[in-house]
Amino acid sequence: MLTDSHCHLASQHFQDDERQNIIQRAIDNGVSRMVTLATCLEDLEANLELANHPAIHAAIGIHPCDVHEAPDHAVSQIARLAEDARVCAIGETGLDYYHPAPHGWSEEDYHQRQRDFLDLHFEAAGQRGLAVVIHTRDKKGDASFRDALEIYRKHHEQVRAVFHCFIGPWQNAKQVIELGGLVSFGGVATFKNAGKVLECACQCPAGSFMLETDSPYLAPVPHRGQRNQPAYTRDVAECLAQARGESLQELAAHTNAAAEGFFRL
Repeated sequence: MLTDSHCHLASQHFQDDERQNIIQRAIDNGVSRMVTLATCLEDLEANLELANHPAIHAAIGIHPCDVHEAPDHAVSQIARLAEDARVCAIGETGLDYYHPAPHGWSEEDYHQRQRDFLDLHFEAAGQRGLAVVIHTRDKKGDASFRDALEIYRKHHEQVRAVFHCFIGPWQNAKQVIELGGLVSFGGVATFKNAGKVLECACQCPAGSFMLETDSPYLAPVPHRGQRNQPAYTRDVAECLAQARGESLQELAAHTNAAAEGFFRL
């Protein structure tokens, strides 16, 4: 049994008439649990509807690249919906310093709104007893990671966080883990030019990380360049298990336990 801890099943990259087949294909490949994430107010209901399936849970939040379009009360709306039993976490939220500021925004104002929204997501999660799913991305360096980590540091005694699609070094992962958080690894860990990501995954103790696809994005080898899907969690798991010297069953056991504890499944 594997858990895809981060996918976007409501994405427009998936057609309505194929979603059930995609879900079943994941189950047939041993991925018996999926967490689908909302990234804006407009796709909240679609993700909650998908979470009516017994294998699917929903996380709800405002992606950092959507904060300029979200109303000031957006996180309050998220907090209200988080009382729904189908919701297992708050997110995807975080900081994105990779994409340029949208028209009419300075870079500093845009990034500050992202930081403010991330802080609000943590507050909402604390009120609801939920964890937070964090996105960070930079053109170079790791400023978004460092800023997000400092915000997490303020809340870590009340709220756990996962830094998803983790591509940083072990030194960064270690800081997250020491605060009680997790990291999660997806298709990038299988890429030949991303050896440092795999090295980091090998240094993470069992129970400190989860698996993900971030589908429909970042498909793992041997599907790189294709549309990603939750069934490919198995490819990530096999790659990490081999690199860590574990059996697939051993890796599945401790990554599932990590997901169960984090999402309170």
